[in-house]
Amino acid sequence: MPTLKNSITINRDVSTENDLDFDYLRRIGIQHIASMGGGLWTDYNEHDPGITILEMLSYAITDLGNRASLSIADLLTGPEGSTSISKQFYTAEQILPNRALTALDYRKLFLDIEGVRNCWIIPYDVKVYANCKDGSLAYNPELFPNILPEDLGEFNLKGLNRILVDFDVEDDDPQRQQKIDAIKLLIKTKYHANRNLCEDLVKIDEVEEQPVSICVQVGLENEADEDEVNARILLAIEGYLSPRVRFYSLKQMLEKGYRMDEVFEGPLLDHGFIDTAELREAGLRKEVRLSDIINIIMDIPGVKQVMEISIGNCSGSNNPDTWLICIDPNKRPRLCDQSVFNYKKEQLPVRVNEKRSEEIYQELKAEEDATDDQAALNRFPEIPSGESLDTGWYTTIQNDFPDTYGIGQEGLVSSADTVRRSKAKQLKAYLLFFDQILASYFSHLENAKKLLSINSDLSNTYFTQAVSDISGFTDLVNNYPQNDNTLLSEQLFEGLADDVARRNELLDHLLARFAENFSKYAFVMKELYGSFTSEMILKSKELFLKEYVTLSSERGLGFNYYHQPVSELWDTGNVSGVEKRVARLSGIKNYFRRNLSESFIEVYEQSPGVFKWRIRNASATVILSAENTYTSYKKAINNLYFAVLQLIESSEEKIEDAFQAGVVANQIIDNIQVKVSGSGNFYFAVIDPELPDTDPNYTVAKQLIYFPDAAQMEASLLETIRFMKYDLTEEGMFMVEHILLRPDSNEPDTPTYYFMPICADDCKESCCGIDPYSFRVSIVLPGYTQRFSDIHFRNFMEELIREELPSHILAKICWIGSRKGEVPDDDNQMMEFERLYKQYLIAKSPMDPFFPEDETRDFISILTKLHTIFPTGKLHNCDAEEEEQTDDIILGRTKLGTL
Repeated sequence: MPTLKNSITINRDVSTENDLDFDYLRRIGIQHIASMGGGLWTDYNEHDPGITILEMLSYAITDLGNRASLSIADLLTGPEGSTSISKQFYTAEQILPNRALTALDYRKLFLDIEGVRNCWIIPYDVKVYANCKDGSLAYNPELFPNILPEDLGEFNLKGLNRILVDFDVEDDDPQRQQKIDAIKLLIKTKYHANRNLCEDLVKIDEVEEQPVSICVQVGLENEADEDEVNARILLAIEGYLSPRVRFYSLKQMLEKGYRMDEVFEGPLLDHGFIDTAELREAGLRKEVRLSDIINIIMDIPGVKQVMEISIGNCSGSNNPDTWLICIDPNKRPRLCDQSVFNYKKEQLPVRVNEKRSEEIYQELKAEEDATDDQAALNRFPEIPSGESLDTGWYTTIQNDFPDTYGIGQEGLVSSADTVRRSKAKQLKAYLLFFDQILASYFSHLENAKKLLSINSDLSNTYFTQAVSDISGFTDLVNNYPQNDNTLLSEQLFEGLADDVARRNELLDHLLARFAENFSKYAFVMKELYGSFTSEMILKSKELFLKEYVTLSSERGLGFNYYHQPVSELWDTGNVSGVEKRVARLSGIKNYFRRNLSESFIEVYEQSPGVFKWRIRNASATVILSAENTYTSYKKAINNLYFAVLQLIESSEEKIEDAFQAGVVANQIIDNIQVKVSGSGNFYFAVIDPELPDTDPNYTVAKQLIYFPDAAQMEASLLETIRFMKYDLTEEGMFMVEHILLRPDSNEPDTPTYYFMPICADDCKESCCGIDPYSFRVSIVLPGYTQRFSDIHFRNFMEELIREELPSHILAKICWIGSRKGEVPDDDNQMMEFERLYKQYLIAKSPMDPFFPEDETRDFISILTKLHTIFPTGKLHNCDAEEEEQTDDIILGRTKLGTL
């Protein structure tokens, strides 16, 4: 089988530098002239005016190419007071780190806390028993009396963690326990702020010690300082038994051979960087080898030989034949008081001054601490600073022509006749075309910093500038706005510039740099919206890029429930990273955890069988209402969606221009009709321009708020359009992590009704298993909104959710509920779910252990009863006369989503 030996890469340097080669540009230009006009023009010598023009253009292109070749820092630096480079692009410390994800990441996070010498995060084992006869769970199998062995199942909960800490607190410190408790609280707080999705912390323990004794006699060099050698040996052995993890500066990490992205891998720390390879080696030691101890001692300066050595378990005398001591799981070895270190010089015993050796030992430890402190001072790379060089500056090429042409600043001699002056003017007008093209290119180069910026709020993507230093310019053109480059751009690029489409392409480029794309979202949106689709997608991409630091680094993060105020539990952005990413990738405007049942939209039954709708703004004012009545809820809601679409597709620019020119009664502006009441007050209606104005459905909706003048109505109209575009939303999602619903494992006799129910059939051969907690989530979405009631968008959302969830997490997706007021509150699953979920979160947050019994039981009850609502459809006779159908059912295919 053939294999691809060489990887396919894109060359970073794609420049040919032909734009800097004057001779090349001149030669290629002549070749083009010969291919297009060789039958008419054969003189390509330097004296020919056409060649002179070609040379002037080639020279201008080399100037443009030279500016484009400036350092990227210079190209991105604007004049003083403009946006800095750090605001245009993400810096290394913003975009490269990620929140804690792996066990090593968590260790780095906790090692960054003062007082933690080392730490380890390990699984916490909890066994759960299942009654496969009645589908119940318990920690204690004795709660299932008279159960047959074949009906008893069991499983271990996954995703629970225990943290072992080696505290850097002296054993004789009188406040040792208080300090340890304070450090544990910091660890717990930091863990929950960085908690992985579907994981939880159960315990934080001080790592247990296993005493080890070492008896050794060391031969020293004659000039060696025995006190210092003793201190260094003790420090080195201590580092071997319980490794201390060092912090490094950015410079030191780069000198160790790491790439910049490798340096910043993992969470961003306050004290510098940790070498991942060193951290991996600094695990809990499983064995102590005599050979390792010998090597450590021999590496100390001043040591000549190890004369005698033995190791033991501190339980008695050491056995000289012992070469290996096994360390119990989850314990760290410690040098005990029975250890003996003797020294000799030339066979003569040397006595160590214990006090001086201890002072040296403390000095050596202080030097290590000082090195760590120094590492924190050089954490981040400096942002390159450039020089503002005004790369967009342009002067006409006409001033570079020889004076004999008479088109420069000096012009023609006074004796030139009318014919000569006319020819010069014609040439100037001809060259103005090239001047304007070149001026536009230079302007684009100047604005590259804005086009490629993640924080750009550009409304246009084509740029030009006025060519202002041409002699006699006013004789050549009319209505040329020399002092308004924005207006000039609109005039020159009118009909050419689709700024929304071009901005979308630029954002696609920026997204591709992060391996992200919106292609699936764009495709499915075209099924729901008309001309406004591109603008909606554009806003989604802009918002995604602006929040990308959070969306990328927190993609595996769960929400922080630990000791949070109510403001961080409800009506809050304290949600999981997956929820944030799914929201931004699907165009959901608001991902806050909130009451989704409380909507801006209200569909009500005016009388039996007669429906209308209205939309309120954030202050509960009705800003749009139906013009007609409808015989069903579905027809009313479809009319509402159509009215909103007509409104947001109306051009704000056209509305502003129309009102500036002055509007009259019944004037049509896109999908808006200006209305004037009998008393002379202004209001507006939304229309369907595809219908004749005599059709009763021509007027779709109205804003029945009256204004004494057109200016106030214009402000209200624009505000309403922007509200519909950016604020009106019923969409959102809830993600429930099942592991957080488990009962407290420290209470083995917890009754079975506090556990989640299971399907008894899953005890047998089933791919689902009987564990309802480990790495499982329930995702609840409102199934009644415009997009969420469309089966195609649901399929897109379900696929997106599963793509964004970590691969080991299984999701149950439910589309539920109704708007508040549309059904009785007792029958509204969304309202009941929101009430119990909020109640559960508020009760859970301050508790330790983490199990509010009644609130959890009530919430599990509603969670297990949720049922998906599906879009209605109609199965009609294929032989019947063709009529307009919506949401048809197609045999052989299903409208049901994934359960």
